[in-house]
Amino acid sequence: MREYWTSLASLLGVLAFCQSLLQVIFPPELRFASLKLFNRIFNIFSSYCYFDITEIDGVNTNELYNAVQLYLSSSVSISGSRLSLTRALNSSAITFGLSNNDSIYDSFNGVGVLWEHVVSPRQTQTFSWRPLPEEKRGFTLRIKKKDKSLILDSYLDFIMEKANDIRRKNQDRLLYTNSRGGSLDSRGHPWESVSFKHPSTFDTLAIDPEKKIEIMEDLKDFANGMSFYQKTGRAWKRGYLLYGPPGTGKSSMIAAMANYLGYDIYDLELTEVHNNSELRKLLMKTSSKSIIVIEDIDCSISLSNRNKRSNGSGSRGNCGNGNYYEPEMRCGSGSVGGEDGNNSITLSGLLNFTDGLWSCCGSEKIFVFTTNHIEKLDPALLRSGRMDMHIFMSYCSYPALLILLKNYLGYEESDLEDETLKELEDVVGKAEMTPADISEVLIKNKRDKCKAVRELLETLKVKAEKNVKHGGIIVKNSDYEEEEQEKRALESPIEGSDIEDANNCEEGDDDHEEKIK
Repeated sequence: MREYWTSLASLLGVLAFCQSLLQVIFPPELRFASLKLFNRIFNIFSSYCYFDITEIDGVNTNELYNAVQLYLSSSVSISGSRLSLTRALNSSAITFGLSNNDSIYDSFNGVGVLWEHVVSPRQTQTFSWRPLPEEKRGFTLRIKKKDKSLILDSYLDFIMEKANDIRRKNQDRLLYTNSRGGSLDSRGHPWESVSFKHPSTFDTLAIDPEKKIEIMEDLKDFANGMSFYQKTGRAWKRGYLLYGPPGTGKSSMIAAMANYLGYDIYDLELTEVHNNSELRKLLMKTSSKSIIVIEDIDCSISLSNRNKRSNGSGSRGNCGNGNYYEPEMRCGSGSVGGEDGNNSITLSGLLNFTDGLWSCCGSEKIFVFTTNHIEKLDPALLRSGRMDMHIFMSYCSYPALLILLKNYLGYEESDLEDETLKELEDVVGKAEMTPADISEVLIKNKRDKCKAVRELLETLKVKAEKNVKHGGIIVKNSDYEEEEQEKRALESPIEGSDIEDANNCEEGDDDHEEKIK
């Protein structure tokens, strides 16, 4: 045994001596040059070329590394018994990824590529303002030399775009508001955001199925229409006008659109914006793939129809002459006007916001306006190119009623008796109740489904008889005006300023009419 250990020690000594001799004969510089020469010779005769994408580029994070990591996590060709799992900040989804020193094949336009996730210990760090990770991470892309131009020109751009889509899909939707008006925070942003958790979808939206399908197809065509908009020279944006009685689901429609497309929502409060310049700044700070919403636009600012005013007094500057570039739109909106009178939003400014040059800031944006009185809006705001699709949110119809019964009671059409269904179908159109009103009846009796259906049928019959007796149009108009007055009073930043200013405007219009007469 002693002879064995003696022989082993002698062998190790010889190896150490040979290693020392090699280091003396072949110093590190010579070995490095030899390795570099070998790699060059290998690359000359090899049909492949290699590209390294490191996690850290100097001291900054390499955006392309993160994009490749997200892209490969969505690849269906990921297989094996060892995968890494990650969950990003503000994300509710878990993504898969390549483990250390694992590889995966991918194809693009019929060209095969190989990705390898290379992880190695980092050498002793030198002085750095930013501490670096203990491990060096990166991806190595192997492609054939003949495919180099195709991959570098198109494949990497495709990966970046795909990664942005995945990141947006995994992250929670955000709801933005301009509660500070147009002022900027410490980061230079005029918008404040919260997580958008509205559960409304097109499956739960109580509108006619045919109209629902039409809207969904239009949204899908828009989201997939980048090449179409580029080919036709149009800005990649679209406008939707939602109008109809209160409580018909206009806000739920906006939430369903955002959840369907995966877009963020910018809820623009015009009463907080003082002038056109602030409006442009807000637009410039919106992101692509977003929905910009102005709810109850006829209540937040005065956008009355110029055609009607031209038939009347023609007051408020040159509105009667059809010139919407001069007059200010606010009348008792609560904004504080300056001495020069320019501290207000004009109709021209709002039109440029939706259809002018500034509306092209970013791409893939949707503008949504809501109103209870479409006839009060100026025709210039409603034309195609600004509001491309007008969607009438009507009272609850029979198909919409069936959706509500399924949502709140879990009832399918086959679960109800034919006689009950017949009565509901006959009376729901005459009752002219909104989905919100019907939902309230169902929620109140959700513990007793049979009672909920009976009470709903009785409520619909009473409402239908009342409409026939008193005239549904008169009742509806009175409800409209009452709600409009409440909104105008609540949205006034200065208590009582809207009412007083509105009265002053009306008195001014009356005096002007008397002078004309």
